[in-house]
Amino acid sequence: MKLDKNEIFLASHLYFGVGSLSNEAREAFLSALVSEGRAEWLDKGHRKCLILWHRIQDWADIILRFAKDNGLEDTVTTVEEIRTGIESRGTELHGMDRTVLMRALKLLEHKGKLAIFKGTSADDEGVKFSV
Repeated sequence: MKLDKNEIFLASHLYFGVGSLSNEAREAFLSALVSEGRAEWLDKGHRKCLILWHRIQDWADIILRFAKDNGLEDTVTTVEEIRTGIESRGTELHGMDRTVLMRALKLLEHKGKLAIFKGTSADDEGVKFSV
């Protein structure tokens, strides 16, 4: 979920039942989420923040489990197949935010668990798991 700092009032009111938050309180709230790995700043000015359902490392673990469960070791699949393919139906990966998915995939690539192949468009980026 991507939120502007000014939208935090609405989110905090809906989810936590609190009143209006000052700008300082909103930034403190979001900074606490960021420090726990539950959010990431999308800009240097700390005006936009990506709220994470799972930490990026947790998403990476979910992706690896998905790859193992679906026999994707040493095979190539597309990023879009992970997000919208038949195998992902009924899983947390189905329809997930592409930005979050790519961050988790890049973490796994950094750890040597997969390779990402650039395509001619975002729809045909490939992933080869080596779990």
